[in-house]
Amino acid sequence: MKRRDFLLATAASTLPLACRRKPEFPFGGELVGLNMALGHRLLNAPQPEPDSFEPISVLIVGGGVAGLSAAWRLAGAGVDDFRVLELEAEPGGTSRSSRNHVSAFPWAAHYLPVPDRGNHAVLRLLQECGVVEGFDAKGDPLFAEEATVRAPEERIFAYGQWWEGLYLRAGASAEDERQYHAFFQEVDRWAAFKDAKGRPAFSIPRSRCSDAPEARALDGLSFATWLDQRGLTSPRLRWLLDYACRDDYGSRLDTTSAWAGLFYFAARKQGPGEDSRPLLTWPQGNGFLVDHLRRASGDRLRCGVMATSIHPDQNGLLVTAWDAVHQRAIGWRARRVIFAGPQHVAKHVIPDLGTARPAMTRIHNAPWLVANLTLRARPKEFSFPLAWDNVLRDSEALGYVVATHQSLQDHGPTVWTWYRPFAGPDCDAERARLLAMDWPTSARMVLDDLRPAHPDLEGLVSRLDVMRWGHAMVRPVPGLLWDAEFLALARPFGGVHFAHTELSGLALFEEAQDHGIRAAEEVLAVLGRPVRSWR
Repeated sequence: MKRRDFLLATAASTLPLACRRKPEFPFGGELVGLNMALGHRLLNAPQPEPDSFEPISVLIVGGGVAGLSAAWRLAGAGVDDFRVLELEAEPGGTSRSSRNHVSAFPWAAHYLPVPDRGNHAVLRLLQECGVVEGFDAKGDPLFAEEATVRAPEERIFAYGQWWEGLYLRAGASAEDERQYHAFFQEVDRWAAFKDAKGRPAFSIPRSRCSDAPEARALDGLSFATWLDQRGLTSPRLRWLLDYACRDDYGSRLDTTSAWAGLFYFAARKQGPGEDSRPLLTWPQGNGFLVDHLRRASGDRLRCGVMATSIHPDQNGLLVTAWDAVHQRAIGWRARRVIFAGPQHVAKHVIPDLGTARPAMTRIHNAPWLVANLTLRARPKEFSFPLAWDNVLRDSEALGYVVATHQSLQDHGPTVWTWYRPFAGPDCDAERARLLAMDWPTSARMVLDDLRPAHPDLEGLVSRLDVMRWGHAMVRPVPGLLWDAEFLALARPFGGVHFAHTELSGLALFEEAQDHGIRAAEEVLAVLGRPVRSWR
């Protein structure tokens, strides 16, 4: 046989085997969610004009928690002449959730710290949801047991095994322990702080925080610098604090304001010397709260619709939008608009906004990768048992939460929600890196990250779906939070009112809700319907 004929025959005989090559993963999955391509196309290309403009009192642009909260407040005041526009197929923003045959599960935000009695808006919402079961003798709310995170709440993987809690005490030196207690003494000092008006330095939402000079001065430092000044150099302590920054802000110690770093701990304490407030959670995370909020909008919520321009008109504001479901331009003539989307979108939609408000260029949003792993069974455990929150110490990711934890189902199928902030210093570069990742690359990142703790995990996965959040959360960088021009971004512009967590510099459910209610109450006053505030 000639060499050429031999090679052809060999190739022909091996081709069927190559076609039957084992796939990389023994399970399915996909990239889900955010319609980034449509959003970018609409913002960067001329859009057709609608045939007519429907008159309306209030148009809410954005169906995240801020927009839904604004609608909830309007409906609570008896206003029904409004619409909510949301680009995505489902509302909720980073509090979105989903469900499969095993469980409901979150796509990002997954818990809420128990509010104090002064957080009227959150308490009102939780009461409507049936989560508040009464009040104790001091007037503090009592919460449903099924919503309060049950033990074990959290664990950390280090030295080849799991340990209780997130601060690794195994192998800690006396100096590690001294610095740990020194830091939390500082937290207690700030938790006890009250200004001349009786306002705390740190509270949730931040609209209740003191603007005293000594508190504002913390914003001029990075968290890393603040720790350096106090000699708090323990690697164990620094890991815990860096984890907190990555968890709530998508940033690191050196890119987080010291004010925000202390806020994470002090705002959640019940008082000096006391533990942090308990957490509330549900299988679908904060999607539980979104499900309730969206009912206030009913059929006034329009998904798959994106506002493309907002222009002043002699009778109000002309709003042009693109209906992606019906592939047509639509429009409204609104008396007032609540823009409940991020500022980098607002400047494309509202003429002259970017020029009038240059501070918006200081807002940087951290990208995130979130994956939901559906498991047919649990991996084997040989040390501290599976908790609600499970963190691997030697990882750039944040670990995973267990959707079925509250259901008391400690065996059998479950869903794990895995989180990875892209916390490098350049958000644009990190975003490009994230958006370049396809599903196989993302799935491999998730499995490789979890393999040290769960070497048998891959064979237990029945599905792995991934969500890429390009602009997941605002970073509270040093010097941003108490800057006067930044704070002014929350003020109305023309007939447009603004509501978004970016305006707080803190991407928390409570901040979104607070801004949504504030904007709605501003609009109610303009419409001649002033109300008693829910805030």
